[in-house]
Amino acid sequence: MAYFISDVAKDLLKDVHDFCEKEVKEQSKEYDRTGEWPKEIYQKAIDMQLQTLEVPKEYGGPGLDRVSVAALIEEMAKADAGFATTISASGLGMKPVLIGGSEEQKKRACKLIMDGGFGAFALTEPGAGSDAGAGKTVAVKDGDSYVINGRKCFITNGGVASFYCITAMTDKSAGTRGMSMFFIEKGTPGLSTGHEEDKMGIRTSNTCDVVLEDCRVPASSLIGKEGKGFKIAMMTLDQARTWMGCVATGIAQRCMEEAIAYGKQRIQFGKPILKNEVMKFKIADMEIGIETARQMVAHALTLMDKGMPHSKESAIAKCYASDMAMKVATEAVQMFGGYGYSREYPVEKFMRDAKIFQIFEGTNEIQRIVVANNTIGKF
Repeated sequence: MAYFISDVAKDLLKDVHDFCEKEVKEQSKEYDRTGEWPKEIYQKAIDMQLQTLEVPKEYGGPGLDRVSVAALIEEMAKADAGFATTISASGLGMKPVLIGGSEEQKKRACKLIMDGGFGAFALTEPGAGSDAGAGKTVAVKDGDSYVINGRKCFITNGGVASFYCITAMTDKSAGTRGMSMFFIEKGTPGLSTGHEEDKMGIRTSNTCDVVLEDCRVPASSLIGKEGKGFKIAMMTLDQARTWMGCVATGIAQRCMEEAIAYGKQRIQFGKPILKNEVMKFKIADMEIGIETARQMVAHALTLMDKGMPHSKESAIAKCYASDMAMKVATEAVQMFGGYGYSREYPVEKFMRDAKIFQIFEGTNEIQRIVVANNTIGKF
């Protein structure tokens, strides 16, 4: 794994590898079949404090650089992409607070995670996916409170989160400039979860609707200022996209490892199929794509750590890595032949898992718009 990480992170990486081998890799197969939330696995992960990886040191976290965290997330993704998505999405839920929140909000969100909770970021709505500014959730100021009504959908960790960062329109006439962001804890009256998605892949990750019905929150729940919610959401996604590229890279790495192992023992025409040059070329192309994606992820995360612009680089990392993962998964299925299409073998699961990474955190069509606009500039 060509990440340059600290000695502390290397020790933690070994622990994460051992944990995933023992507690996640095989167990996730049954949960993939049933779609059941693997509560026992996540409790063990919480016992290891894996959900705290992105908590800053000043708020009790491990204080790891982002590239070191990426090495850990990729290792989780090799075991199960849904597991890695859950852990990574908890960091996603915390990002709006760290970007635009008050010191009190930052302390509270980080404490909830340090105490074993998960975060969730709630932007998408039934009529507002790629067009995030079309959201219909509204927040009306009422004295020292806001009353929020609306429905969010496809919310990762929605059913298991301890807190939510939720966008709502405080001025519907102002478009995206009328969007605000709110920090709302689980158990707040009027906040509930709805329909839970029965997904094609990443089935160990919880995805559901989040419903707000006359949900009254104190004015102190506002993250930043009114009208800054869209900007905070876009800054959040600029960071989050890279992490999805990281998980996609982990899926692809596992696909290649499984394809190599199978290709060494599968005999056709009197020899292992990996003795055939065409199969070697498939593995070479997999490795080229995986390592390229990994370095794109590392580059974007390094820019973030240095406080440098990273919107284009994050979009590139997410777009390239997810397209690559889907291609590698498809090729792995092809190398397995008919067995690749069978649930008896693992690569069909990886193919299902990989697909969503071309869709969420902004579709790859949106990523290409981000890259193009950053490259062309204003004219």
